[in-house]
Amino acid sequence: MKRKGASEQTAAESKEKLERFGKGIVKEIEGMENPTFSTMARGRSNVIYDEKKGIIKLGDQREERSFVNTAQSKRFMQTVAIAAKCHKFINENLHTTIRGLFYQLKYSLGEDVDENIFNEQAESNPLIEDLEAALDIKREDLNLNANRKGVLAGNLKVMDTFGGERQEIDASKLGRSGWAIPSDVDNEIDFVDVKAKSVLVVEKDALWQRLNEDLLWKKENMILISPQGQAARGTRRLIRKLADMGLPVYVFNDGDAWGWYIYWTIKTGSINLAYMGNSIATPEAKFLGVTMSDLKKYDFLNKMTMKATEVDLKRAQEMLNYQWINRHKEWVDELKMVLKTKLKLEQDTLQGPRLTFVDDYIKEKIRNKEWLP
Repeated sequence: MKRKGASEQTAAESKEKLERFGKGIVKEIEGMENPTFSTMARGRSNVIYDEKKGIIKLGDQREERSFVNTAQSKRFMQTVAIAAKCHKFINENLHTTIRGLFYQLKYSLGEDVDENIFNEQAESNPLIEDLEAALDIKREDLNLNANRKGVLAGNLKVMDTFGGERQEIDASKLGRSGWAIPSDVDNEIDFVDVKAKSVLVVEKDALWQRLNEDLLWKKENMILISPQGQAARGTRRLIRKLADMGLPVYVFNDGDAWGWYIYWTIKTGSINLAYMGNSIATPEAKFLGVTMSDLKKYDFLNKMTMKATEVDLKRAQEMLNYQWINRHKEWVDELKMVLKTKLKLEQDTLQGPRLTFVDDYIKEKIRNKEWLP
């Protein structure tokens, strides 16, 4: 008998979970019971920091959704509709985006009912997350993708099965464009022949292009990734997979609360995706810069600062209240320095002395282990 591949196995498991979910509801209806389903409570009050694992995760609180409850009946029906549609996608071996799912379900409940199943995508997105949390399943395993966001270059090869064809992608031979990171890096994708020795995550695509042109990834034998701002789930999942291969992960972002927050979502996960903490957080990650402390070491940076906005300062204050951040004195000092000076630094400022200075900055920080936890 032919052995199932990883993606086939995932599809079978996802299908089984959806069917078990549906059969449970049918059984309750046939038994004249009120159909219900239980999911993990995803409110802030149920988000905790697991100090041992170094990740943000959900606690033990759960929520029960009931059909025979006027406050919950519509959301219950919408959730079942999403589950049924995803089951159909898996059976057909077809994929769509979360936007595509919304349009698949944006129709009237009937000629005599002036009501659509969904009116806005803002209604369907959180219910997909409810299903993920309830069934312990990723939306990508439900054949749902999001827009691609992120780019990569480095010494590794990717075996990608797409459209029935298996293709090898060499991330060291993609020139200025690099490899666009898909939202699903688990199913029908294998990372093979990984020769790189480390991972460098660069917040901005413009800096990624600068470093890619210098072939920094080749000279330092690293995988160069840009999440192009806030890291999407696919990019965070990819970073986690590379860390699992034993590669150290370094992050190079702006020297402000927003750049630092992007780092922390990579390192510990995020509050809104706390139910996925284990699969997308990389606690091993280290922050290279830019830091406010760099102002003491690199004198030219003092002429490159920008005024922090009220929004920047508010975010910095919020971060000081996060348990997973304020346990580190180094980060408390950095955040307090922003609040005191009301200044910030962009990573682009490191191109001030010369365009290739940023290469030296990164290499020096790694060599001297000058990073923040």
